[in-house]
Amino acid sequence: MAGTAGKSDPFMSYRFRVEIGGIIVAQMSEVTGLQAQTDTETYEEGGVNNFVHILPKRTKFNNLVLKRGITDLDQLWQWHQDVVNGRFERKDGAIILMDSEGNDRWRWEFSRAYPVRWAGPDLKADSSTIAFETIELAHQGIWKGRR
Repeated sequence: MAGTAGKSDPFMSYRFRVEIGGIIVAQMSEVTGLQAQTDTETYEEGGVNNFVHILPKRTKFNNLVLKRGITDLDQLWQWHQDVVNGRFERKDGAIILMDSEGNDRWRWEFSRAYPVRWAGPDLKADSSTIAFETIELAHQGIWKGRR
């Protein structure tokens, strides 16, 4: 078909960025937890013996886990420390997947997130690996946003 070349090519998973509270939060090296699962309930209808109805119930979202190399930018650490110190602030955000030219192609929005876990790097004198921090965010849902 003419004019559709490249439209169905999959995007590479290593070209993405994360925004929290409208601000790009340093480049992440890994994002996991983009998942939603809908629980179901079965209903056996009287007189219908060839199938069982499976009805949707509540949809649950996994926590988002963001991982990046530690830098002098400490917004994620400070946000988690605010929660630890009782200054509870929820923020909206997005995970944006880009094409090979750096254009936004997919945008997953999440709402009312806050940090529930922070993990620092494993420090080893005999290693030359990058020091990573990980922050886990609870939130109230994920949806496909506008590009």
